[in-house]
Amino acid sequence: MGRVTVVVVCCAALAAGVAAAVVVRRRVKRGGKCGKANGIMKEFEEKCRTPAAKLKLVADAMTVEMHAGLASEGGSKLKMIISYVDNLPTGDEKGTYYALDLGGTNFRVLRVHLGGKGVGLINQEFAEVSIPPHLMTGTSDALFDYIAAELAKFVSQESEEFKLSPGRQMELGFTFSFPVMQTSINTGTLVRWTKGFSIDEMVGRDVVEELSRAMAKQGLDMSVSALVNDTVGTLAGGRYANKDVVAAVILGTGSNAAYVERAQAIPKWHGVPSKSGEMVINMEWGNFRSSHLPLSEYDNAMDVESLNPGEQIFEKMISGMYLGEIVRRVLLRMAQEAAFFGDTVPPKLEVPFALRTPDMSAMHHDTSSDLKVVETKLKDILEISSTSLSMRKTIVELCNIVATRGARLAAAGILGVLKKMGRDAAKDGDKQKTVIVMDGGLYEHYAEYSKCLENTLEELLGEELFKNIVIEHSNDGSGIGAALLAASHSKYLQDE
Repeated sequence: MGRVTVVVVCCAALAAGVAAAVVVRRRVKRGGKCGKANGIMKEFEEKCRTPAAKLKLVADAMTVEMHAGLASEGGSKLKMIISYVDNLPTGDEKGTYYALDLGGTNFRVLRVHLGGKGVGLINQEFAEVSIPPHLMTGTSDALFDYIAAELAKFVSQESEEFKLSPGRQMELGFTFSFPVMQTSINTGTLVRWTKGFSIDEMVGRDVVEELSRAMAKQGLDMSVSALVNDTVGTLAGGRYANKDVVAAVILGTGSNAAYVERAQAIPKWHGVPSKSGEMVINMEWGNFRSSHLPLSEYDNAMDVESLNPGEQIFEKMISGMYLGEIVRRVLLRMAQEAAFFGDTVPPKLEVPFALRTPDMSAMHHDTSSDLKVVETKLKDILEISSTSLSMRKTIVELCNIVATRGARLAAAGILGVLKKMGRDAAKDGDKQKTVIVMDGGLYEHYAEYSKCLENTLEELLGEELFKNIVIEHSNDGSGIGAALLAASHSKYLQDE
């Protein structure tokens, strides 16, 4: 009897030992996976570091490229395009004007009613329309016919108070937020597409001619008075409201900057002398590139697989089209090499651009104790249904790394512009405000990003100098600015 008891006890002990060993092995395996995933993220975080010293080198490189781009065509990765806007709105503009704002996956049509000196903007109305993805890579005719049809629909629904007097043509400001080589205030040929558009036949063609042809097909009696980039439009809209505005930055699907330059500081300008002694420059800063940019293997792979490899490198690090995609690529590697989401890689995680920046932002801003928003986004978008709280915390941290790098680099770009304008250092007795207007969905809706950008700019400039810098959000500024420039360049001005 005693011998049987001993055998049973020994067998039970052996079974318990085996079970414990299995649990330990599972823990070790899980711990090993977590360790490898953390290692991948730490390596990425190290690549993304943006200490102030590095950011100042980026700003210096931006200033150097600005000088080169102003000296000659093709002299820099920055196009430094002359906008032909040498007189920004004054507030005296009067009448009804239209704007078309094409800058990304959506476009807007606007109508503004201006009351003239001392009255300002009386009324504005707009409609926003999504562009079907197939039109972004289709034909020129298909894209502009679609846009003109929506513009005609907008005009047809307006009330009698906006009808112009007989014989007077409607006038439009056209915000076209892609690199264009302008030859006058209302002509310009497309240099290249960005932001996911790719219609090769359009490159080298006049975008105003294309739009005018499409409007004529719709029976619209409307002419384009001003062709502007979204940043130039935002700058014009900002100046209309505040005379201290000197620069504009767009942070949305893509990114760009424009600023007011002294005409004599533009060696490549051989046109009619500027009446004001100034000229608005459309930088096309998305194409900036420098050895000081903290690029990772994920950025390089995304660039190679993009529609425009080797181009828009700065934009791909800081703008809304790409931030979520960088997060997805890091998560995919963690899933493939560290089984972060289990033994199988979630199929949806392998789909390029499946994780959009608005969803990344929502996860980054999740303040719930159990990170419920992160859990829901993973489930709804990537079909990942089982995640632990520690996994969700890791994902929030990854979003923070990508957003912080983007925001700090954008701040370095702004510093580069301020340096070029001579507004990066205090001058004795100079209390002049320097106002920079910002627009774009990324800046407007991604609060952690915009807060980090402003904090970084203060860090780089110093608290005292930063007191004279004002960052203003200019909602829909680019469209209103285009309408204002259409007014200030109206062919009927001499009749008024």
